[in-house]
Amino acid sequence: MVKWPRRRQAARVVVFDPAGRVLRISAHDAARRSDGHWWEVPGGGIDPGEDTHHAVRRELWEEAGIADAEIGPVVFTQAVEFTFGGWHFDQDEWIHVARCSGESTGPKGLEALEAMAFGEQRWWEAEDLIASGERTIPYPLAEHLIALRDWELPPEPIDITPTPDEVTAWRGQP
Repeated sequence: MVKWPRRRQAARVVVFDPAGRVLRISAHDAARRSDGHWWEVPGGGIDPGEDTHHAVRRELWEEAGIADAEIGPVVFTQAVEFTFGGWHFDQDEWIHVARCSGESTGPKGLEALEAMAFGEQRWWEAEDLIASGERTIPYPLAEHLIALRDWELPPEPIDITPTPDEVTAWRGQP
C-alpha cells in the first residue's frame, strides 16, 4: 500500500431523475473486498484546468453514461481521508446537485481501479435509500436527501466533513 497521501481535489454530484429518484453506484475496495460494499454518488478527481461544474458533468458521463444533466450548485463540501485500492487519499470535495432525464447508458470511461470497484447502478427512491440503512458516500447524504430531491437547497454549501467517530461508525468498527 502507498502510505503517503495522494492530495487531490474532487467533485461529486447528487443527481435526480424526473421521478425524484437518486442515482447511486455500488462500490467496494478491490484491494479490501472483505470491507464490504457501499453506495456512492458519481464523482472523482478534478482534472487540471477544470472547474467543479465541468468535472461533475464529465464524471456523470464516465461513470453513468449521463449526458443531459442540469448541473446545479455546490450544496456540500468536505475534506476526507481514505484508502482505496492501496492508495491513501487526502481529498477536498465539492458536491453538486443535478437533475437529468434518468437515461443512463452505463459507464463510458472508467479508470481501471473504478472498473474493478464499481458494480450495480440503481435509481433509488429517497425514502427507500434512507430506510435501507446502506452505507453511503457521502456519509450523511440520507439526512439531506429529501430536501435536495425537493430542490430545497442550502443558501451556502454545507460542510459535511465526517468526524473521526462518523468514519469509525461507517467502517463498522467498535
